Amino acid sequence: MTDLLTSIQAALGLPPTSIPFTSTGALPSAFAVTDLACASIAAAGQATAELLHQQTGRLPGLDVDRRLASFWFSSSLRPVGWSVPPLWDPIAGDYVAKDGWIRLHTNAPHHRAAAESVLGACADRAAMASKVKLWAKHDLEQAVVDAGGCAAEMRTWEQWQAHPQGQAVNAEPLIQLTAHNPQNAKPWQGSVAQPLAGIKVLDLTRVLAGPVASRFLAGLGADVLRIDPPTWNEPGVIPEMTLGKRCARLDLQDRADRSVFESLLKDADIVLHGYRADALERLGYGVSERQTLAPGLIDVSLNAYGWSGPWQNRRGFDSLVQMSSGIADAGMHWKLADKPTPLPVQALDHATGYLMAAAAIRLLAECLNNGRGGSARLSLARTAKLLIEHGPGTDQPLRAEDESDQGILVEQTPWGPAHRLHVPLKITGTPVQWAIAACELGSHRAQWW
Repeated sequence: MTDLLTSIQAALGLPPTSIPFTSTGALPSAFAVTDLACASIAAAGQATAELLHQQTGRLPGLDVDRRLASFWFSSSLRPVGWSVPPLWDPIAGDYVAKDGWIRLHTNAPHHRAAAESVLGACADRAAMASKVKLWAKHDLEQAVVDAGGCAAEMRTWEQWQAHPQGQAVNAEPLIQLTAHNPQNAKPWQGSVAQPLAGIKVLDLTRVLAGPVASRFLAGLGADVLRIDPPTWNEPGVIPEMTLGKRCARLDLQDRADRSVFESLLKDADIVLHGYRADALERLGYGVSERQTLAPGLIDVSLNAYGWSGPWQNRRGFDSLVQMSSGIADAGMHWKLADKPTPLPVQALDHATGYLMAAAAIRLLAECLNNGRGGSARLSLARTAKLLIEHGPGTDQPLRAEDESDQGILVEQTPWGPAHRLHVPLKITGTPVQWAIAACELGSHRAQWW
């Protein structure tokens, strides 16, 4: 645990402080997933504590509950009388090719259409399996990617280290922090109870990593406005990931909506985005355009496979990076299984999300101090390297009954009542809590309060 947290603290420029981790047990895995959960949450908490120290002269204490951190890396929501929709499309998953395993990610309709444009229409997994087994895994991976879809063949860690993309991303820093030219420093509008009150966060992220970051920022008082395209939906994660946010829709191909977006960006303090490295550039909102529209903007971004190398613009998700980087292969050998064995939770997404939040808060502290904005870049694949190199997991698994602590009924959601687990992070005097219940995408107008 110590070296994991120390590595993260160094990447963020945080002092190498020891942080208490309470309770016992861990998620069963080939890798130290619970250690990663605790360390990434602790880093976000420490960044918050350092911000408060800068603004008030007092450094609050903090601790992280291992048990609750493990559960929050899966889901914090416990529906009462209703169910969250399935996370996965019916044909998403791992398949046997001619020469090994490959994973197809088909949750988005256009990603499924891309896979089927290569393999043919498939009504179910059996039909897909019969088509996949006719392909060599590398050829199929490339064909699906070329068609605009998402796929990853299973590689070992050694193969990933020798791969051009593995070499590129593994040479990158965990968090790429860059300072921008100083602007007029803004006064801190927050308080000990709500350190990020008055901070506007424009959230352009989807699925898990980025939404984890914006959810954490909202829990500290930030005004988070999430923007999605007109038809995008992700029903399996929306009840978990829209907590604390207002959610609107804009079509950035539409002139009127682009004007609205630009006005939102001009007034934002922080923007989070998880598009592929070239996506915003192609929409006309590259780095220089964003800085021109919003001087002093704090710009935090992530992608799947890193910011250099031949795959820097490749579509990807946590489950695919686990296949590419050797995590699923290592899990298979650890469990003595005959198929890919991923992490028990999508830990790369969640950990990277908390690191994004920590980076945003560190950049905000700098901006409040001297008016200097900045940017941070992170990737799921670089977080994977951090986890893999930390070493094996623990033999002290969490007990099923440990999940019985479900907190209190805190939300009346559009889908029905729900419990939230208690937050794993405690900051003295600063409760992490949310004023807005989870909501459907597109529930709000595209405007700041």
